[in-house]
Amino acid sequence: MLRTILVISGKPGLYKLITRGNNNLIVETVDAQKRRLPVFNSERVVSLGDISIYTDDDSEVKLSEVFENISKAYKAKTVDLSAKKASDDEIVAFFTKALANYDRDRVRINDMRKVLSWYNLLISAGITSFKEEEKA
Repeated sequence: MLRTILVISGKPGLYKLITRGNNNLIVETVDAQKRRLPVFNSERVVSLGDISIYTDDDSEVKLSEVFENISKAYKAKTVDLSAKKASDDEIVAFFTKALANYDRDRVRINDMRKVLSWYNLLISAGITSFKEEEKA
């Protein structure tokens, strides 16, 4: 599921891939507005399925696993913490629940805030399953 959810550099929020055009992608916002727009080749687009978080043991954990941990900790409900207004200590405490062994040198507070806001956006949009689909 996270393979079709995209982050577009310079644009707030998350977007769902609808279709591919000749020189662009057609995406739809994940929020309640469901606004569609084209994304061109010149824009930087990253799938949530391709994002990983650094850990202390020099490995990486997929973002889907981090979302699963948050979902278990908060019973698949939105987190009552504002990504914009929460203090750095609150964000670190939240992220430690999600991934206790994250690399404290390479994972920044802004990255943690993004994970929190993305998780809340996905839950608000009704996406509660973050496990990667197994290919046969």
